[in-house]
Order: sequence, then C-alpha cells, then structure tokens
Amino acid sequence: MARSDPRNSSHYWWDRHVPGLSLLRADFTTHAYPPHSHEAFVVAVTEAGGSVIRSRGVETEARGRELFVFNPAEPHEGWMGGSTRWLYRSLYLTREAIGGLERALGVEALPHFLANKVADRDLTAAFLALHRALEQGRDPFRERELLVGSFGVLFRRHGSDRARIAPAPAERARLARPLALMQARHGEALRLEELAAEADLTVFQLIGLFKRATGLTPHAYLTQVRLNAACRLLRGNTPLAAVAAEAGFYDQSAMTRHFKRCYGMTPRQFAQAARGASCG
Repeated sequence: MARSDPRNSSHYWWDRHVPGLSLLRADFTTHAYPPHSHEAFVVAVTEAGGSVIRSRGVETEARGRELFVFNPAEPHEGWMGGSTRWLYRSLYLTREAIGGLERALGVEALPHFLANKVADRDLTAAFLALHRALEQGRDPFRERELLVGSFGVLFRRHGSDRARIAPAPAERARLARPLALMQARHGEALRLEELAAEADLTVFQLIGLFKRATGLTPHAYLTQVRLNAACRLLRGNTPLAAVAAEAGFYDQSAMTRHFKRCYGMTPRQFAQAARGASCG
C-alpha cells in the first residue's frame, strides 16, 4: 500500500514469508505523528535526515543510521524538528511473528527494552540490510537468516537483562548433518529450520556456529554449494535457465548476480570457455 503525497510518501506491506510481520518505508518532509502506540513490537531505522522522537516523557533526535525500538503498546510520537527530510524504514512484529522469532531464538519470551534509542552502528546496518532484503522478497532463506540474526543480536546486546539467548556450541561436528543436507538437496528450497533441526540447534545457534566453523553464514555457504553445482552443469550443454533451476537459484538473474560477485564473470562466459576447452 503506497501513500500518495508530493511532500510525504510511504509504502506499507505485509511480508509474504513471515506471518505477522509488516514493513514500512517512508520519506517525509512535513509529517508529524501524534502520540500513538502499536500492538506490535517496532524497530525503526532512520536512513537519511532525521526527526524528533518523544517516548516516556523524553525527547530524542533520530539521526541517519540510528535504530529505535518500541515495546508493544508503548506510546510515542515524532515530528520533523529542524530536519527537512526524514527517510526511514520500520518493521512491525505482531504476536504471531514474535512467537516465530522466540522459537528461532530458543527463548520463552522476548526481552523488554528499557531505552528506545539503540546506538549500535553494525546492528543498524544489519537491520537496513534486512529491511531491503524483505522489500525485494527474492530469497526467503537469506531473509530468514537476516531476520533471526539481526533480532538475536539486538536482544542479546540491548534487551533487558541482556536476553538469555543460548550461544552456539563450539563443536564443529554438529554441522556434519546440515552440510550433508545442503550438498544433497541444494536444488530445493531449503529452510533454516530444517538445517537447525539436523544439528539439534536453534536457528540462531546454527547461524553462529556456521560463522565460527566455516567463516560463512548458512546462506553464503549454501550459495557456494549452488555455485559449485552450477559450474559442473555449465561444463556441459545445459541451458542457463535450466542450470539455475537445477542448482537451486531463485532464477537465472540470481545465478548470474552471484556468479559475477564471486567469480568476476558471467555464467555464459564460464560456459563458453568450458565448451572451447572441450573442443580444443
């Protein structure tokens, strides 16, 4: 849903893959929010410009690349202040989305936040990446990884009593079954929950163990498995679209994007070189 106003524009939508999660991207020059609250847990990232936020009787400036969080039913208001533009993105987690996140983090309840402003540059960048990925809606596996990873870090670093989310164990051996599953079923639409269950871990723990043991996130590792499969297929005469589908990529353009990023060439260039070598 898009709002039409030459001075203030916004786009609001419900996520296709996470029940109970909705998102907003807004670009304001004059808008002011009266005191209000949401039933949802809210995370907002100021992307450019800024505003003034009032909550709990305290006025705070929201500046570029800063994070604000509001507990469910917590009243707050906002206005432009001295800023001429306020470009920001928000995520709204209703009870259904919160429940799914609690399961992924392995906690009975999400923590309460005692402060609304979160000064954490790396975490803010992570939430911007998450919001943009959800807006594109191209890769559910990566979106889930970013969602669980970002919120898990937010709660552990800044939640009340530093939320007791169990960290990933140290045993690399726990990854044997998830790695084997990736190799065997890379062409399918794998889910992080499936991989975590193979290792008897929460999704958040799986992400942490992957980073520690392989230096890659689960999505990055799976992408490499799919690229290796694509390379094998490209050495034959398989059409590019069929290669992308069989290797497990969302579509041919996604395969091309990852191929260029990792190898500095397109799949077509790789296939042409392989055919030339086989004819020599």
